[in-house]
Amino acid sequence: MSGEQRLEGLVLKCSPLGESDRLLTLLSGSEGLTRLAVPGARKPKSSLAAAVPLAVLALQVSGSRGLRRVRQLQVRRNFSGLAERLETLAAAQGLAELTLQLVPSGDAVEGVLEDLLLQLNHLEAVVKERQNNLEALAIAVQGAVHLLALGGYALPLAACARTGTRLDPPLGDWNWRCSLIPSEGFVIGALAGAQLVLNASELALLQRLLRPALPRRRDGGLMGPPPVWLRLLQLVELWSREHLGRSARSWRLLRQCYGPAGAPSS
Repeated sequence: MSGEQRLEGLVLKCSPLGESDRLLTLLSGSEGLTRLAVPGARKPKSSLAAAVPLAVLALQVSGSRGLRRVRQLQVRRNFSGLAERLETLAAAQGLAELTLQLVPSGDAVEGVLEDLLLQLNHLEAVVKERQNNLEALAIAVQGAVHLLALGGYALPLAACARTGTRLDPPLGDWNWRCSLIPSEGFVIGALAGAQLVLNASELALLQRLLRPALPRRRDGGLMGPPPVWLRLLQLVELWSREHLGRSARSWRLLRQCYGPAGAPSS
C-alpha cells in the first residue's frame, strides 16, 4: 500500500474517534508528536486494542495526507503498572501532559522521548520496589524540570534576573531568600508580590534537579522533606502557567496524594 511507513514511540494520549476507532497521540524520536487514527481499537477483540496511553508501540501506518491510520502494532513496553499507585499514575500523567505542551507536531525535540522514558522507568521502580511515595513526587518534579529545559523553557537557575548576580545559595544562612517572578525568573531577596519565595536550601535542591540523578543523602533517602517537594511542584506549575499558558491538570491530583500538605500555599 502506498504511503506505508513504520513508526515507534510512546503513546501520550488517546481519545474516542467515531463509533469504534481511537485517536492516538504518539511521541516519537523522528516526528515529535503525531496524531493517528486506530481503526476499531475500541472493539473488545481488536488486534489494535493495545493502543493505550503510556505504551511504547511499534506501528505500521498508512497514508501520506491528513490523518494517517494504524494498520498493525506491536507493544514494545507498557507502563500500565503505574496505575497500581495513584501517585505514580498522577506523576506519569503530569509528565505526559507537559510533554504534549512542549513538543510541536511533526517536529522532534532532541532528548525529550529519552528523558520521559527514563522518568517512567523510575516511576515503575517505585511501584515494583514499593518505595516511599515521596519518590514519585520527586521524580515528577525532576522530570518536569528536565522536560522544560529540553523544550526551550528552562528555569533560569544561574543568575538573578534583575542584577545578574550568580545564584549561589549560601547554605546555612537561614535569612537568605530568593523570589520567583514567573515573567522574569529568580530574583535575590524576598520581594513583595512574589508568587513563591525559596530559602537557600530549597533553591540549592532545585538547582540539583538539573542533574541526571535525584539528590540523596548518604543513607540513600531523598534530600528535602515532602513540603519542600510540594513547593517545588508548585514552582513548576507557576512557571508552566506563565510560559505555556497552563499547567498540567494531573499536578493537582498528584498534590492530593500527600494529604492536606499537598494544598498549594497562598
